[in-house]
Amino acid sequence: MMRLKGIMMIIVGSMLWGATGPMMEWILHNSDISVSMLLILRLMIAGAALLFLLKAKGVQVGRPMRQKLWLRKMVMFGVFGMLGVQFGFVQTIAHSDAVVATLFQFVAPVYIIILLSAAQRSFPPAGQVIGMVVALFGLYLLLTNGSFSSITLNTEAIIWGVVVGFAFTFYTLYPVVLMAEWGVLLVVGWGMFIGGVVLFIINLPSFLMNLSLLLDGPMMGMLLLVTIMGTLAFILFLQSMTFITPVETSVLSCFEPLTAMVVSVLWLGQMMGGWQISGAIIMLLGVVWLSIGGDSKKKTVPPPEPVVPYEPYDM
Repeated sequence: MMRLKGIMMIIVGSMLWGATGPMMEWILHNSDISVSMLLILRLMIAGAALLFLLKAKGVQVGRPMRQKLWLRKMVMFGVFGMLGVQFGFVQTIAHSDAVVATLFQFVAPVYIIILLSAAQRSFPPAGQVIGMVVALFGLYLLLTNGSFSSITLNTEAIIWGVVVGFAFTFYTLYPVVLMAEWGVLLVVGWGMFIGGVVLFIINLPSFLMNLSLLLDGPMMGMLLLVTIMGTLAFILFLQSMTFITPVETSVLSCFEPLTAMVVSVLWLGQMMGGWQISGAIIMLLGVVWLSIGGDSKKKTVPPPEPVVPYEPYDM
């Protein structure tokens, strides 16, 4: 029963996140709201709401922020993990489209395997190598649409797509200890709020000058829907790993790019070239194979970091 719960969590979470891509693309292309303004509102509203709900349930949400070790880790996760993923993802959408951004994020397991292999100073197993080669070949077709002499995506989209992959890798690997100590919901809530606050401080003048854009009712309704769906997607994705294996999580998360494709075609009327569609399918197969190939190798798990005792502070 718990395994079925985890499977449903990752499927629903992946579909929700996949659907938010085209929705954010619609917002960016049909208003003057910038990437930064969109994310400030999304992250701060979602983070504050989640922390408020936890506080209402009796959770002492201020505990991790009163200790230097956990405060530092929360800030690192909020800035380089949560904000890094979201900012890179939306920038990729702004310079290309939601489908391309989702596929760039989906290829993150390639980054994870390369980084872990480098850290352990070992060569990845044959199954993972095959999966990486297939996934990267699919990415090549996506970028070029089968033309060996040209790239269909602009340089900015490719750069931000690579940023998304690295940021998602950090987002996946870094908060393991945090979540084991404080729980998924509290870490996600603080991560979103911290990321939103940092982006708000950096963009304070432009944010205040464009507050009139928030008077657009339909646009704000769409932004609120994106915020709710995106928050649920993050929570479901991270909590699913409690009930199912990382392999199953990676395989089932293929619903994310598939959902983005379907929504983009049916709602936004976007079409990809034949070779790009083939590349997307090959990427999906490569990542699935990469996950399955890596399951056969036992990984060395580092010892957990020491837990700093804390006093029962309230916030």
